[in-house]
Amino acid sequence: MKNYYDSMSRGGNMSLFGNVDLVALGLYIALVLIGLLSITSASYDSESTSIFSMQHNYMKQLMWIGFSSVAAVVILLLERSYFHMFSYPAYVFGILMLLACLLFGREVNGAKAWFEFGSVRIQPVEFVKIATALTMARVMSSYSFNINRISDLAKIIGVLLLPLAIIIKQNDTGSGLVLGAFIFVMYREGLTKYLYFPAIFTVALFICSFIFAPEAIFITLLILFAAYTLLKTGAVLVHVRFLAAMFCAMILLAVATPLSAYQSIMIVCAIAAVALGIIAIKSRALMLLWPVMMYIYAMLFVPTCDFLFTKLEPHQQNRILTFVGMKSDPKGIDYNVIQSQIAIGSGNFFGKGYMQGTQIRYDYVPEKHTDFIFCTVGEEWGFFGTLFVISLYVALIFRLMRMGERIGETFGRVYCYSVAAILLFHVWVNVGMTIGLMPVMGIPLPLMSYGGSSLVAFTILIMIAIRLDASTDDKSVYSV
Repeated sequence: MKNYYDSMSRGGNMSLFGNVDLVALGLYIALVLIGLLSITSASYDSESTSIFSMQHNYMKQLMWIGFSSVAAVVILLLERSYFHMFSYPAYVFGILMLLACLLFGREVNGAKAWFEFGSVRIQPVEFVKIATALTMARVMSSYSFNINRISDLAKIIGVLLLPLAIIIKQNDTGSGLVLGAFIFVMYREGLTKYLYFPAIFTVALFICSFIFAPEAIFITLLILFAAYTLLKTGAVLVHVRFLAAMFCAMILLAVATPLSAYQSIMIVCAIAAVALGIIAIKSRALMLLWPVMMYIYAMLFVPTCDFLFTKLEPHQQNRILTFVGMKSDPKGIDYNVIQSQIAIGSGNFFGKGYMQGTQIRYDYVPEKHTDFIFCTVGEEWGFFGTLFVISLYVALIFRLMRMGERIGETFGRVYCYSVAAILLFHVWVNVGMTIGLMPVMGIPLPLMSYGGSSLVAFTILIMIAIRLDASTDDKSVYSV
């Protein structure tokens, strides 16, 4: 505690741009201005009597840029100790706002995730990301924290699951998935692969369950895990005999009993899992129990995927089915993505020119100024324009990571990596869904999509990281 309060006294009297990373600040400004230009092009009405009317989306965005600028200046002038001090209160306040929104908020596009004050809408989840990042940094920078200790890991999971549960209840699953980006932060802080891998394995199983039959998944995993377990023990011949015996047992059960092929495979796979576990124990290779445990987990998880799928909203089910190629609806759920691909593809290498995009100008692309703002860039500025924008995001993400390493203390490092992870997830999903590589989730493109909540929240998120980095002269370590 003494080191922390000592750092408070040494971190004061900071000028606005003293020690500020001007490269990160420049990247932020460039993306905001490009976003404003794109929103102007996407929403400009040549027949409007006044181009400066606040009815235009670009004028509203300009107003939000003004609010964001004020927030940025205030943050850059704050003591860095305030972010550590108020992280827990901000998290509690954020949870209360999510609950209030769930009870009294306005429903938009099926998600009850907005507060409405006249013509202004505010989405609390955007600001909860900031509170969650600060709280993650506060918890992980506490004295003697060890991410591989079960009790400490449970704290982190609890911090993430509480807002996630409320966000899912609001039917805003896309925004909730952003919290999954924090797993990259946990990996950076040393999370063991034996805890990290199951999360990736679960996602892969969930996707495969929609593409392949359960029987194919179980047989494939049986071959892979059996090969890994038995070859690691050096029992190559046993490996061949083991697999041969398993397949003979499957055929025998399917032919000689009234059991279905699926039931036969499940029974044999269960026996195989027990057998592989016994082999691992007898070989005194307890680490080989991991693939066995993952195999048993797969057998339990895959049958539940159908149940989980039925709990999703119809439009969410359709998005997943179209994404994996099991359903096609060019005039319905696929319409946005198809028109987005046409718009981006028609831009070719150099684009059609500013305000010259036909797909954008004639409203073929829905949500062209919000979730699909990347289409405007692609059609008007072409391949090189989109490459330039993506390069700006990549540069900003790597700059945040570099800032995290440069800060030299856990609180700042975890926070900067959290911001980088959130940005990466947003850009990856948003750009991916506009070109058909990701399902449509309704996630905005940071700093560029129209929307006050998103712009102000990302401004605060990034500026806190810049402010923490500006205090690198303070070598003290945050502790609780």
